[in-house]
Amino acid sequence: MSIEIDLQGRTAIVTGAAGGVGRATVAALREAGASVVAEDIDPAVRELEEDGVVAVVGDVGATDVAEGAVTTAHERFGGLDVLVNNAANFLLKGILDTTDEEWDRLMRSNVRGVFVHARAALPSLLDSRGTMVNVASVSGMVGTAGQAAYCTTKGAVVQLTRQLAVEFGPRGVRVNAVGPGAIDTEFVARSLGLEPGDRPVPPAVLESHPLGRVATPREIADVIAFLASPLSGFMTGSIVMADGGATAR
Repeated sequence: MSIEIDLQGRTAIVTGAAGGVGRATVAALREAGASVVAEDIDPAVRELEEDGVVAVVGDVGATDVAEGAVTTAHERFGGLDVLVNNAANFLLKGILDTTDEEWDRLMRSNVRGVFVHARAALPSLLDSRGTMVNVASVSGMVGTAGQAAYCTTKGAVVQLTRQLAVEFGPRGVRVNAVGPGAIDTEFVARSLGLEPGDRPVPPAVLESHPLGRVATPREIADVIAFLASPLSGFMTGSIVMADGGATAR
């Protein structure tokens, strides 16, 4: 038996769409039949534009950018059914070395970005009985040394996911999150202090994942597409760990 993700006729917003997981998510949603508003602060997001994909360039933490993405979804594709909050920044610093500016920067991109997009999108998602998928992290579920700000932001994403699921589930909107471990992206490479394209991943990172490897961007994107689809119809408030077993220890 073959089970396919079907998002025909639906429209999604994907934040952080220019990078590894975001770009892979746009591809996965398009393959499932969805139209996509691809948003990123990086103008490279315009490379994704094609029939069924429109790009929005802007700061994920800006209210007008979030509202503009929702407006674009309605104007270009007739509505909004799925919001994927993927955009984030990383900081590998402990609390004693983290500046006020670094803390505020991560809070803006990783938490405020989810908040303003959820707030902007929810009226449309209520109309369409749609879905929201937030990208959390293993760092939002366990304490990780040297990640004071990042762990805090991803923990906030986990709790906002659960809160929104409880509040809006009775009104037909499902809200779930995926919790990735390390992923083979330039974002993660920079986070580990590697130069872009450098491999292999440090042994300590591989050893923290029982599967002995890191994820591909598409493996995370496929979980996002599943959570956005009717196949996950009885799931809400779930944090789906796609982490190679890292949090099973």
